[in-house]
Amino acid sequence: MIFSNPTEYAIRGLGELACRAGGEPGRVTLLDDVVAGTDLPRDFLAKIFQQLVRAGILRSARGRGGGFALARAPHEVTLMQIVQAIEGPQTLDRCVVGLAQCHDTMPCPQHDLYKPIRQRLRDYLQTTTVADMASSLKAKQAWRKINEEHRPAGAAAAGSAAAMGRSSSK
Repeated sequence: MIFSNPTEYAIRGLGELACRAGGEPGRVTLLDDVVAGTDLPRDFLAKIFQQLVRAGILRSARGRGGGFALARAPHEVTLMQIVQAIEGPQTLDRCVVGLAQCHDTMPCPQHDLYKPIRQRLRDYLQTTTVADMASSLKAKQAWRKINEEHRPAGAAAAGSAAAMGRSSSK
């Protein structure tokens, strides 16, 4: 994609966290549960999540039962906030070809072509939330299958008992 690996991992990790926490802000989820069934690197994601804690997007809890939780409701956290927390506030204003000086009065060769794309990207990042990401992820059959396979044993048993309760009441 167009972002650094840390930013991509932050976006993916927050989507996973929101899914596994059921979209509840403040619900602490173990990092091992966030990365289960994904190719997200656990230790690297832990460092990225600490950046998101410092930015006020996540909360962290230490010790037994510790992990990470969204600091706000998932529909209140935009992808733009995540990108800016990891890459800095001016990340979308950089020149697409890497020139130090690139603006309307001193454009690079790609400036005029990239300007509307930059605006569309900015609009997308400002209007897409962690809740949107989680909803999209949950809709994917492959994610649901992986989530079932990597659900903690207690949660799987509770889910099975709830499913059995629903089927026996019919």
